[in-house]
Amino acid sequence: MTKRNTQQRRHTIVSRVNSEGEVSVETLAAEFETSEVTIRKDLTALEKSGLLLRRYGGAVALPKEIVASDADKQDPLRKVAIAKAAAALIRDHNRIIIDSGRTTAAMIPELASKRGLVVMTNAINIANRLLSLENEPTLLMTGGTWDPHSESFQGQVAEQVLRSYDFDQLFIGADGIDVARGTTTFNELIGLSKVMSESAREVIVLVESEKIGRKIPNLELPWQQVTTLITDNTLALDMRQAIEAHGVNVICAEITQD
Repeated sequence: MTKRNTQQRRHTIVSRVNSEGEVSVETLAAEFETSEVTIRKDLTALEKSGLLLRRYGGAVALPKEIVASDADKQDPLRKVAIAKAAAALIRDHNRIIIDSGRTTAAMIPELASKRGLVVMTNAINIANRLLSLENEPTLLMTGGTWDPHSESFQGQVAEQVLRSYDFDQLFIGADGIDVARGTTTFNELIGLSKVMSESAREVIVLVESEKIGRKIPNLELPWQQVTTLITDNTLALDMRQAIEAHGVNVICAEITQD
């Protein structure tokens, strides 16, 4: 069985369990004309990736409170513009991290033309979107402790997994931008963000211009750890110049109507 066939089979299994809620090893083995041992290996791998839960004789879908519900919502035009600008920075065969968030999730359709990507994420909704891409990027997940506030995996396990890899780029969002200090967040769990930034050669922040200047107590990434900030073209010139003064490359994406 080739790697491609294995990935296709696993993609189908995830789709089946999400649509039907539960699948059995026996039924899947018959459908794919393979052994039950192979199917059990598939289910084990998918559970480790956080895409389903193993049960005796099969698997069940993740609880609805864990799975992000925004997969079918239309991403706002600003997020799409920022996501396209971010994806333009990714080269074929890059190893990247995509942090949880609505803006970072909007990048996924833009990755369809990229080849040989290795993508690490801590968000289930991003993982599911990646699995739907026909170019089949290699998917890695941090695992860890589920945080319902950020809808992502956090904690020491996730941090240890990240430290085992080396990445070209990190794509991360922010709740706010303190022009003097860096990116800020409402979430007090900022340890994983720092490890992500330490694991990547380029740190690229995706944020709408309306969040720039919004001061939130929790500093997430100081400007010294940020390579590029991507926002939309409504950013005020004085704000842009203040951020660039910290040595950060600022990209203002053009908002276009389809």
